[in-house]
Amino acid sequence: MKPEEKARQQIDQLLEQAGWKVQDYRELNLGASLGVAVREFPLISGTADYLLFVDRTPVGVVGAKH
Repeated sequence: MKPEEKARQQIDQLLEQAGWKVQDYRELNLGASLGVAVREFPLISGTADYLLFVDRTPVGVVGAKH
């Protein structure tokens, strides 16, 4: 397993433990939970490793670094 894949698994686990619903961008459902963390979210300037939404509003970004 590549270091980035391992980091993403750890981040997914931590986000889920903190109450976030973690999803892939292609399976996006912002109504799935009050807090949704979306992996690989496309932005004008590139891609956010995770874009965090609260009540369907973007509130933060998490970068996955190894």
